[in-house]
Amino acid sequence: MRLFVALDLDPEIRRAIATLIDGLRGFAPEARWVSPTSLHLTLKFIGESNRIEEIRKALGTIKSPSVEVSFRGAGFFPSARAARVFWIGVEADQRLAALAGSVDEVLAPLEIAKETHAFTPHITLARSGPGGPRRQNADEPHARFSLLQERLDAMPPPDLGTMTAHEFFLYQSKTAPTGAVYTKLARFPLG
Repeated sequence: MRLFVALDLDPEIRRAIATLIDGLRGFAPEARWVSPTSLHLTLKFIGESNRIEEIRKALGTIKSPSVEVSFRGAGFFPSARAARVFWIGVEADQRLAALAGSVDEVLAPLEIAKETHAFTPHITLARSGPGGPRRQNADEPHARFSLLQERLDAMPPPDLGTMTAHEFFLYQSKTAPTGAVYTKLARFPLG
């Protein structure tokens, strides 16, 4: 089973992002745009695992306060010149990074690899090309997102609102012809 840990988005934030996607989709029509129902803020990608009960128990030990999160700005991974992922920025105080760190720590004894890169919170809106956001040897300048970049340069940075997260979730990800389908398997309170 393919698993990850994430915060869900408040309905108001989800609607604001959906409106932004609707306004920008035409500037990168060949990109794979994320369905608004699938939007989430990943804290930890676990990958393939059948140890759901052990993961659930470990995540249940986390004690963390609620986290206030703002959704502002936009950018591209791994870089604007070799863009493969279009994202919305996430701003939060140290509690969000501490929560992601706690998730990483409690899962490490279950042989789930710890993160090797600093936590970079973001909401993925579109992908163009293979793989994830990290730089790859094959990355080179290209124009997949060039019209979208021009449009973003001509408008104020997106400011999509602020929410307070009172819980986080263990999700399952299944691949479907229309894109990934995410199912919440467990809920964990914050605060």
